[in-house]
Amino acid sequence: MAPTTRSDVALTQWQQVFEHLDRLRQGVATDSAFCAMARTQQDLIGALPARYATVLSDLLDRLESSALFTEESCSFSRKDLLESLQMWLDKARQQLPG
Repeated sequence: MAPTTRSDVALTQWQQVFEHLDRLRQGVATDSAFCAMARTQQDLIGALPARYATVLSDLLDRLESSALFTEESCSFSRKDLLESLQMWLDKARQQLPG
């Protein structure tokens, strides 16, 4: 059995964030649980260019803030934030080997 590389771990963490985002869209997961989980994926974040960490942190901060509103706000559209997180994931995947 081949040893697990940091690249393998980063891909696994990417998959976990991807799946958790899907559960968030379905209403099965909460915004706070998603944000907490995404922030702990350090191998994924470390495998990407530094700007990815900055963008992810900003998106997660905005998602957590949007949870304070019961309706769509012009500043914090939850739908737009989820789409931006999906775009982040798509671009992050392109940066990862394999």
